[in-house]
Amino acid sequence: MTLTHKCSAIRLILSDVDGVLTDGRLTYDNHGVEAKQFHIRDGQGIRLWQQNGFAFGIVTARSSQVVKLRAEELDIVIVRQGAKDKLSAVREIATELKLTLDQVCYVGDDLPDLASIQSVGLGVAVADAAEEVRQAAAYLTSQPGGQGAVRELIELILKNTNRWETTIRKYSV
Repeated sequence: MTLTHKCSAIRLILSDVDGVLTDGRLTYDNHGVEAKQFHIRDGQGIRLWQQNGFAFGIVTARSSQVVKLRAEELDIVIVRQGAKDKLSAVREIATELKLTLDQVCYVGDDLPDLASIQSVGLGVAVADAAEEVRQAAAYLTSQPGGQGAVRELIELILKNTNRWETTIRKYSV
């Protein structure tokens, strides 16, 4: 099956957070408050995906107030924090949205993401993902996690489904 064919089926993108939407580093201040850095172009990409009528969600093993805030900022309503078994969460979300796993894209970076990447219609690994995850992915981004990898993925799907030109038309003269 070609990449274009896989992209044409996708209705939902699910993403890990640490190592995908961030560079994977965790920062704590002296009071134990966690900080994460998100790439602004990933956020814009998520907005573009949503504007095309598609859903975006987060599936992460950790729980963080920062993730909740970022999800709210981007109107991401599908948020599963504390998901120790990510594939079960992916299946539950697909069922809730009445989608098959072939209609789901999952992007991850490390071993807890492996089963999800192997089970969905378009499994994606970021450039700096663990070796096993890179090998299992149908697509490997050129950008590492936290550096615009999610934006790259969204552009890939929109371009492979002939939606990109229409999507960006409102931004040009």
